[in-house]
Amino acid sequence: MKQKDQFDNLEKHTQWGIDVLEKFIKFVKERTEIELSYAKQLRNLSKKYQPKKNSREEEEYRYTSARAFLATLNEMNDYAGQHEVISENMTSLITGELTRYVQELKQERKSHFHDGRKAQQHIETCWKQLEASKRRFERDCKEADRAQQYFEKMDADINVTKADVEKARQQAQLRHQMAEDSKAEYSSTLQKFNSEQHDHYYTHIPHIFQKIQEMEERRIVRIGESMKTFAEVDRQVIPIIGKCLDEITKAAESIDHKNDSQLVIEAFKSGFEPPGDVDFEDFTQPMKRTVSESSLSNSRGDGKSEPKFGGKSKGKLWPFIKKNKLMSLLTSPHQPPPPPPASASPSAVPNGPQSPKQQKEPLSHRFNEFMTSKPKIHCFRSLKRGLSLKLINLNTQVWSLIEGAGPEDFSNLPPEQRRKKLQQKVDELNRDIQKEMDQRDALTKMKDVYIKNPQMGDAASVDHRLAELGQNIEKLRLEVQKFEGWLAEVEGRLSMRSEARRQSGLYEAQNPSAVNSCAQDRESPDGSYTEEQSQETEMKVPATDFDDEFDDEEPLPTIGTCKALYTFEGQNEGTISVAEGEMLYVIEEDKGDGWTRIRRNEDEEGYVPTSYVEVYLDKNAKDVYKSLEKISE
Repeated sequence: MKQKDQFDNLEKHTQWGIDVLEKFIKFVKERTEIELSYAKQLRNLSKKYQPKKNSREEEEYRYTSARAFLATLNEMNDYAGQHEVISENMTSLITGELTRYVQELKQERKSHFHDGRKAQQHIETCWKQLEASKRRFERDCKEADRAQQYFEKMDADINVTKADVEKARQQAQLRHQMAEDSKAEYSSTLQKFNSEQHDHYYTHIPHIFQKIQEMEERRIVRIGESMKTFAEVDRQVIPIIGKCLDEITKAAESIDHKNDSQLVIEAFKSGFEPPGDVDFEDFTQPMKRTVSESSLSNSRGDGKSEPKFGGKSKGKLWPFIKKNKLMSLLTSPHQPPPPPPASASPSAVPNGPQSPKQQKEPLSHRFNEFMTSKPKIHCFRSLKRGLSLKLINLNTQVWSLIEGAGPEDFSNLPPEQRRKKLQQKVDELNRDIQKEMDQRDALTKMKDVYIKNPQMGDAASVDHRLAELGQNIEKLRLEVQKFEGWLAEVEGRLSMRSEARRQSGLYEAQNPSAVNSCAQDRESPDGSYTEEQSQETEMKVPATDFDDEFDDEEPLPTIGTCKALYTFEGQNEGTISVAEGEMLYVIEEDKGDGWTRIRRNEDEEGYVPTSYVEVYLDKNAKDVYKSLEKISE
């Protein structure tokens, strides 16, 4: 029974050891789930803050700080990958291996305890046989003793017959013989039991206990090795995680605040000049204007029509208002345009009926007349400031209107921004040309292969695609030429303006007294403005400074394109010559008078008969143009 109790204790202990293994397996499995969940959350976090494609965020990653943040996101993605490696290694090296080992351990334990129970049952069976043999021997001895006593009693009794005595004697002898047989059997059984008991306690049970001990020791060693593996799996990824953290530190150290500031300056540099100083206006003396503050058409007492400068009337700033606004003052010719030529060759009638002279002169004529009739302008500083503030305010409104719907040449943007956009467009078109050329080269090689090996394919099957690629490349090259032309114009104007500013600075440095006396010359002692002929010799404004005011302004945006159906030679003021088949830009559609305003480039624009051109209007640009007119009004 004691051995049986020890077997029960060992069975409970070994079951506890298996439970510990299963508990550790469950612990590692939950750890792997946590690692996977953590890695997934890190990846989602990194993905959440990645820049969206084709969005404004992509442009923000030009800055070193934003690039460092992007590098941090990428490293966090790699960091998450290492946690996935931890999960995978723990699953394969610990969870999987221990699960298989537990199954083997359970089978081995079951076998050992089965052998132990079998040995226990065998020794118990031997013991029972010994007890049975012992009881038989004891019973036979008692029976033989009683038979002997009965025989002796019968033999002593004189009344008992001799036959009865003999019968009693035989019965006693039989019982004695049975007792002797039982004794011999008991002795044999006892020897056998003692031998079996010796083998049980000195051979079988120790051997079974030794196997159970070895099994338990292997279990303990295995769980220790699994715990070491648990630590080693983490330790193996530490160098890579450390490298990720080092890369994050390196990205943080690469942030250059000076470079970021310069990028901001380049991104938002408009190219506009800052406004000039505000002149002092003395209100302590009664002011009496000698110049009329009515419209431009008002004349002086002598009947001469001269624009007056003075005060804050918007009408007096007419030569300096935005070019688009000033050009809108010019209307198309009021007489009907010439009909399109009816001959087979439109070029044979170069102009048809002459278009009538405009009632309102073009900007160039008015400007030239103004400069020749007024060779001296005393000071433009205050006028320039008012004009600049007006233009800045107007441009702010315009940019908000034309966002996403600007003209093709980006004429709605400030000069510097326009130059950048045009340069980006040229680069993009060149990349597209390179792609098309690569495809063409690949198809050309394929065609050569087909020609040399007709069984591989028909060489004529790629001709259509090659022709399409050739047309696409030609179209893209024409687009590149168009945008490069606009880019050259913008860069030329920027360089001219820089030169004009340099010359203006040299002029002011050489004539400080003339500049300082500007405001004084504009007012008489009583506060009124005077324009005496004797003052004309005092100072002349450099033409570059005046022209610069107009060069800073952007032309009217295009609202579409047109194709010349016939040749038209515009010889009158306000008209422009076009050749048959020429493509031009529309900047003002027909307002019902039969004339359409077009532009060839920034220096050539004018009216042509609407019937001479086929117009293709861009709806978005047209709407923006109408909005511009409303704002300028």
